[in-house]
Amino acid sequence: MSSVPYATAAPDAQPKRQLVFNAFVMNTPGHLSPGQWNIADVLGGYDVYNGNLDAALRTGAQFPVHDPFQAISAMAAVTKNLAFGITQSTTYEVKTIFGFSESTAHLGRVAINVVTSYLDSAARNHGLKQQLQHSERYERAHEYLEVLYKLWEFSWRDDAKVLDVEKDLYYVPERVREINHKGKFFNVSGPHIVEPSPQRTPLIFQAGSSGPGLDFAVRHAEAIFVSGSDPRIVRKRVDTVRAGASKIGRDPRSVKAVAGITVILGRTAEEAKAKLEAHRKVQSIEGALVLLGGWTGNDLGIYNDDEELRLVESNAVKSWTKARIAQHVAPALVGTPESVADELERWVEVGDVDGFNFGYIGFPSTFEDIVELLFPELERRGLHRADFPATKDGEPLTARENYFGVGQKHLRDDHVGAQYKWRIPEQVDNGAGAANKE
Repeated sequence: MSSVPYATAAPDAQPKRQLVFNAFVMNTPGHLSPGQWNIADVLGGYDVYNGNLDAALRTGAQFPVHDPFQAISAMAAVTKNLAFGITQSTTYEVKTIFGFSESTAHLGRVAINVVTSYLDSAARNHGLKQQLQHSERYERAHEYLEVLYKLWEFSWRDDAKVLDVEKDLYYVPERVREINHKGKFFNVSGPHIVEPSPQRTPLIFQAGSSGPGLDFAVRHAEAIFVSGSDPRIVRKRVDTVRAGASKIGRDPRSVKAVAGITVILGRTAEEAKAKLEAHRKVQSIEGALVLLGGWTGNDLGIYNDDEELRLVESNAVKSWTKARIAQHVAPALVGTPESVADELERWVEVGDVDGFNFGYIGFPSTFEDIVELLFPELERRGLHRADFPATKDGEPLTARENYFGVGQKHLRDDHVGAQYKWRIPEQVDNGAGAANKE
């Protein structure tokens, strides 16, 4: 995920919502547009379709999956303000509790997309016969983040590093402390083995849409990924999360909503349609069904290609074929920069979203078209600007500042993780009470 900075309207224009833009990329042959390998991360293969991994291998559907940290390290080295979002599983990636910040401690431009994982193949890759029950995965996720908040916010004071040569003192021992967390899933003594990053807790994304997933977003998410074929559908989830956030004392607008969308752009409508047709010629129906099987847990390989799949909703009956389902896995906006920008503005107004998570059908061609064709049009409308805002100290923007503005480096005080901040002067003798909240 890369974040483009806030937009500023022209002086004589009505102020518009400051939008954020992400590039949704996975270090794998085929991400969300199966069959496009000729041009976010899981911990197992999509093996639901036909009960094996063969179709995923044939089509390169999110397999193999490579470590994103390698690519991020390279990109971070040649950029200053670009932010990077990394998907992390709270169910399996226990090493993240220490290892994640080891890799990103001084970057400050990192966000984490917190997931609980959904593939049985991931469970088998981590010593389990099948994945944990849905509710248990989220119970574990809540405690997982509690441990991280304690490590990131609680175990180091801001002034722990002194670098006093005369006293031969690098860190003041009294300004680093253990967290002594004892819970149902984790026992972690701490302290964190890496000093805090410029933002301490990375910016937190979340994409779950189930009951437990929405509750998790209400408590923890600073930005939510939303998806749907219509902004009215998206609006329901956005409203639900923000209403829930308000009930627990959070500012509802402190939860950004980012809609997943793919755009196919052309300088003319005909050029855009030609790109769509070129995509359809090489798209993989089988690859799309592989992904759908993994997402839903249903094996569509047992049906014939033209066999109708009946979905009953209320009193209506909808008729689907496998081909039609595959066509709808990754809907896209197709058109000129002007027509696509019109539709994006409609999504902002109707869906109450704060930005977009752009998928791709061609890599890097889709993103090149967005930069060269779409962004200038959005800039003309006051929805995007060409450069990042400057910080007072000249330091790079943190991921959180990319989303919430210059100066907002750390968790807001109304965020659940803020209760673990080591505040000066100390309000308790050694902080054990806060650290041992369970």
